[in-house]
Amino acid sequence: MREIIFDTETTGLDPASGDRLVEIGCIELFNRVPTGRTFHAYYNPQRSMPAAAEAVHGLSDVFLRDKPLFSAGVEELLDFLEDSHLVAHNARFDFGFLNHELRLCGLPEVGMHRMIDTVAIARQLHPGAKHSLDALCSRYGIDRSHRIKHGALLDAELLAQLYIELTGGRQIGLGLAQQEEKDTVQVELAAIVAVRPVRPARVFQASAVELERHAAFVATLEKPLWLEDA
Repeated sequence: MREIIFDTETTGLDPASGDRLVEIGCIELFNRVPTGRTFHAYYNPQRSMPAAAEAVHGLSDVFLRDKPLFSAGVEELLDFLEDSHLVAHNARFDFGFLNHELRLCGLPEVGMHRMIDTVAIARQLHPGAKHSLDALCSRYGIDRSHRIKHGALLDAELLAQLYIELTGGRQIGLGLAQQEEKDTVQVELAAIVAVRPVRPARVFQASAVELERHAAFVATLEKPLWLEDA
């Protein structure tokens, strides 16, 4: 099963008020295992960057000035996403901005049936706990020491590790592997038993000397229990 972990950085919180997507990072998973394939792009939002947003991700007007428009790279992004499920943290936020940009390009939106929200998964697993990416990375021992500011690809990489933990961890399939190993051992033992030669039972019989010595020993016993009823 192919899934895409993705994260976005934006100029603000609400695309309906004019905020735009400025960065997207994607990680490909196949059967919950990263394949090494990624997609990463910056986009010129065609508007100024608010100071509050820049403080979060560090993307300035000067940095984004020469970056392409979203419309210029949208086909490459869609080719990478294909029709896979898309995993994001607080996914409605990321889906909202992605679909807003697609609408501006006159393209179909990404269906919400493809959305997997790791916040929703975390709330089910850990009700009442903190569900931020930082808090969950700490809970699962995921190293985020290199995360100075938010970054779409970096956060997608962290989220990929978190998603694997939330959905079974690195031990996914371990039970099956153990069963396969057990079955293999049983087959090997059966094969050993099948080729083992059958030997006739040995007959052990005391000699006359041994019987005489045994009788002499019994005679020395005082009131042996087995002779009480005799």
